[in-house]
Amino acid sequence: MYNKETEQRLFKLSKKILNNTSIPNEIEALSEAQSLREVIQYHEWKYYIQNNPIISDFEYDSLFKKLEAIEEKFPDLISPDSPTQRVSPDVVSDMPTVEHMTPMLSLDNSYNAEDLNDFDKRVKKVLNFDENLEINYVAEPKFDGGTIVLVYENDLLVRAATRGNGKAGEEMTHNAKVIRSIPLKAAFSKWGIEKVELRGEVLIRKDIFNKINKKREENGESIFANPRNAATGGLRMKDPRETEKRHLEAFVYQISYAINEKGEDVLEDFKTHHNTILSLHELGFKTPKDDIEMKNCKNIDEVAAFCNQWQEKREDYDYEIDGMVVKVNDLVMQETVGYTSHHPRWAIAFKFKAKQATTQLLNVEYQVGKIGSITPVAKLEPVQLAGVTVSNVSLHNEDFIKSKDLRIGDTVLVERAGDVIPYIVKAMEELRDGTEKPLEFPKYCPINAEEQVALQRVEGEAAWRCPDCTCGAQDIQRMIFHVSKAGMDIDGFGKAYIEKFQEMGWLKTMADIYRLDYEAIAQLEGFGEKSAANLKASIDKAKQNPIKKLLKSLSVHHLGKRASEILAAEVEHVLDLKDWDLEKYTSIKDIGPVLAQNVYDYFNNDKNISLLMEMEALGVNMKATEQDRKAEVIEGGVLSGKTILFTGKLLQMSRTVASKLAQSNGAKLLSAVSSNLDVLVVGEKAGSKLKKAQAIPSIQIWTEAEFLEKVKG
Repeated sequence: MYNKETEQRLFKLSKKILNNTSIPNEIEALSEAQSLREVIQYHEWKYYIQNNPIISDFEYDSLFKKLEAIEEKFPDLISPDSPTQRVSPDVVSDMPTVEHMTPMLSLDNSYNAEDLNDFDKRVKKVLNFDENLEINYVAEPKFDGGTIVLVYENDLLVRAATRGNGKAGEEMTHNAKVIRSIPLKAAFSKWGIEKVELRGEVLIRKDIFNKINKKREENGESIFANPRNAATGGLRMKDPRETEKRHLEAFVYQISYAINEKGEDVLEDFKTHHNTILSLHELGFKTPKDDIEMKNCKNIDEVAAFCNQWQEKREDYDYEIDGMVVKVNDLVMQETVGYTSHHPRWAIAFKFKAKQATTQLLNVEYQVGKIGSITPVAKLEPVQLAGVTVSNVSLHNEDFIKSKDLRIGDTVLVERAGDVIPYIVKAMEELRDGTEKPLEFPKYCPINAEEQVALQRVEGEAAWRCPDCTCGAQDIQRMIFHVSKAGMDIDGFGKAYIEKFQEMGWLKTMADIYRLDYEAIAQLEGFGEKSAANLKASIDKAKQNPIKKLLKSLSVHHLGKRASEILAAEVEHVLDLKDWDLEKYTSIKDIGPVLAQNVYDYFNNDKNISLLMEMEALGVNMKATEQDRKAEVIEGGVLSGKTILFTGKLLQMSRTVASKLAQSNGAKLLSAVSSNLDVLVVGEKAGSKLKKAQAIPSIQIWTEAEFLEKVKG
């Protein structure tokens, strides 16, 4: 329908319109309206037909509202082919096209409680209700999958179709029958219904979606951008066996048409939408769970609270949802409130903050980490995502760049996974115009271009590393980690101070941290004598740390907290480790061969030994303390031999205290759920870890109270 050049033009035109905040006058309005119709129709084609949207839902809604505003101001500009006058574009498919019994309209959108209140006022106005009267609404998930329309006649499933253009869709009964959550027979006749049309959403559970993408990647196939793409594509397959492989599920959320044997409409016999959903559940359909996923709300304030709750916990839900749907509960009221040509006036979608958006990859910069790892960082055209502006995204390593085939200048789909970490899902290859430049991962240290230090990659690892840093970039990262809470925990000494003091020539090695000139620091802008004295006190305190903290702070690859504790308990002095051979390291329980080699290499490097001796001369403790000697794990404790993990919010103690309590009773801490885990202790709002643990029969799941009962005997 659209060639490559046209797609590129319409995408650029979309962005231009979105960035233009001016209001067109009467002369400009005709051209603006024509442009908006063209780009909206294109994006509807990308979304509904190709299942491959290239703008976010929020951007699409913004374009649609711009067109609505122009047509409202200049009614003479409304044309029969305007997207505001029809629901969606025509169906393009080999599959037979079938007419729906009732048109499927879109939903008007809201993004906050204020929008919901405006919706409530509009409904009351149509119903001639006093503003103080409360209207009963139902709120339920706005599933992000593929819409399905099911027809049952004489209790048997006789037809299934996609949404299509809202009036007609693609007939795909053969695929619906392999979706196990769709009953082949349902007893509608017990309610006197001879023929009924249902609407629902076909979804793929998140964990299954991840497995599908992993397999596609292994097979060299392009990955799906999101579960919705995978679900909608599965509905339209010609071979139902291929559909079955996607493990699709269908949630049914509406009866849109119901007649008895006399042809009389009996839909209103259900009285309310809430009763309709409960009735469908009774017949064996998968529906939103009452009072969990769906709530019968007494007023719009209760609706807003429920929507906000779900916005917070959407990441822990098994399925993708992009908002909540709010409906007037009473079916007679629904018909009274009525419809526009685009949407029902009795329903509205409360849209969550966008998790995905498209933007341009402008450049890639490379950062050097504390162990020399080279991390590529994408510089993006700033884009709003899940409530924040995203302009930098980690590309992880060379393999990630190659797997995504990323190029400078690409339009990329960005996701804020878990509403926390930005992530590039894929490049939009169809929008390339030939000016994009392939990314070449550097062969030499990207910071020190003059000396051309060749990067190295250890077999079995994804990262390229600078083996012997000469430019100081790695030293800065090591110093930043050394003073951090996870390292020597020097209070008040953060990244900004390290970078500032390094620029002034005061810090070249880790040892320089302990020989700072506090009188000079007091003279710096923003410091003063008190700040300098506080910094000195923090550094002096850190000098007395147990050696287990010192060992962890040295940035030896794989030498973490637990291994540092184990080694600290085995020596009298840190420099005793320079006399150890590999066999002595590997003879210690929980010290593997890779870690043993890394620590051995560190303590057989004269430069590192000189650094440690210099630090000791400056007052840094190198001798084992009572804390180092104290066994972290008591053999024979009540949890001896068990592995344990904590998740969720604990109410009677902090996670740190709980971890120490578990260790002191013989348990070994793990950081993730796997078959190696024995016990998961769950607090409030336990999320994905609990779900994973429930799927592994060997894992015991304890409450916080049960854990305390065990350790306190």
